[in-house]
Amino acid sequence: MLSTVAALGAGCGGGRDAPPPGAVPNPLRYQSGARADYERRAAAGLAHVLYAKSPGGVLATAARTARWRGSVERAAQDGGVDPDLVEAIVFLESGGRPDVIAGGRDPRGAAGLTQIVASTATSLLNLRVDATASRQLLVDIARADRAASRDPGTKAAQAATRLAARLRAQRQRVDERFDPAKALAATGRYLKTARGKFGREDLAFVSYHMGIGNLDGVIGAFAGPSSADLPYPQLYFDSTPLRHAAAYGKLATFGDDSSSYYWRLLAARDIMRAYRRDPGALQRTAALQVSDASAARVLHPPPSTATFADPSALADGRSSGALKPLPSDPSAHVAAAPELVALAAQLHQSADRYELLRPAALDALRYLAAGVQAIAPGSPPLQVTHASVDRRSAATLGSDTNPPPPQSTGYSFGVARRYGNHAEAEAVQFMLDRLTAMNLIAWARAGPVLEITAATDAVGLGPWLDAAGRVKNAT
Repeated sequence: MLSTVAALGAGCGGGRDAPPPGAVPNPLRYQSGARADYERRAAAGLAHVLYAKSPGGVLATAARTARWRGSVERAAQDGGVDPDLVEAIVFLESGGRPDVIAGGRDPRGAAGLTQIVASTATSLLNLRVDATASRQLLVDIARADRAASRDPGTKAAQAATRLAARLRAQRQRVDERFDPAKALAATGRYLKTARGKFGREDLAFVSYHMGIGNLDGVIGAFAGPSSADLPYPQLYFDSTPLRHAAAYGKLATFGDDSSSYYWRLLAARDIMRAYRRDPGALQRTAALQVSDASAARVLHPPPSTATFADPSALADGRSSGALKPLPSDPSAHVAAAPELVALAAQLHQSADRYELLRPAALDALRYLAAGVQAIAPGSPPLQVTHASVDRRSAATLGSDTNPPPPQSTGYSFGVARRYGNHAEAEAVQFMLDRLTAMNLIAWARAGPVLEITAATDAVGLGPWLDAAGRVKNAT
């Protein structure tokens, strides 16, 4: 949502190390020349929440959003920005619903199709906002809507429907944020202002949620006010607790997901493109996205992903190299949790049979642990509560095996939410967020356990670890 504009600063910086052959870009240090890869990965990695929380589902939200395309294109042309990203603002901010009020009660906050804050609307964007009248009309419209919903089809209900329409039209006049065309035009003006100040389209869109003043502060902390062109992927991915820590500290203070807003915009843009080009494929992706608490089944969709049927299949997987044992070297900072030992005993199997993972999942686990140690040195090992679990054993444990659980693919593992100190907890959260933004893992909390699923290309994290299990080029 929009925040009041403040002064602008600019900056640049970042690493120049090229990724090792065959590796993904380093999640803990930006690689110049890989910007498009970072954007693609971040859009995919942060997409799950859009599917999970879009009102009425992602296709219904896309259909509502698409209705405003004409006004979107006019606003984008006036603002000199990409219309697909302006449309993504509509998808993300309001789900295509022009009457939405943040929190549902007070129009002095963010409201309308593009969720403009009342103070920004009047002080910067030249919109009329009579907050007192708008609040009263909110009450009157709700009353009329309730009356219209009683005894549908009766004359009283029809009269209430007409009254609600008149009240909404009146509200558009006293609070122009509820006029879709005017709200979009104002959004275009904001983006034009922000792009003029920052000199970059991506930063203009970042500032739409973060605010120009806040983004200015992050850029200044990153590299100082005398620096030049700075892509947002570089600002985001090169700001960590280990590198450009001051900029990371500012990004981390935003509790409203401002730092990931641009990635979610890119995800919304991709959803809208898929809606127009291949709605059937979008529907199939949506079904996978909402079938689990994370994007685990998007990374490894059934039935095309191989699973392990029974304990002997796990043993065969180890023999063939398809599965690897959990690291026993203390330098890996990984240990079997008591839950993992108890699982094998419950299934009347040897413990080592359930301490196996696909190489990609093993690399993701090792990189996660190495990153935690780099950020919070001396933290105790991450405790693995489960690794690969075959389908038959999963059924014995009461898990639904249709479709097969992610644990039966060999790509999923659990980590206990037991930390030695607050610094380790923060480090774990940072690493989860960063690996998700790279679309290398999907994860969700399941009570006391973090359920983590690694992408196939997480095997590319291996080259970023040195022989001692440390992350290369992290600082």
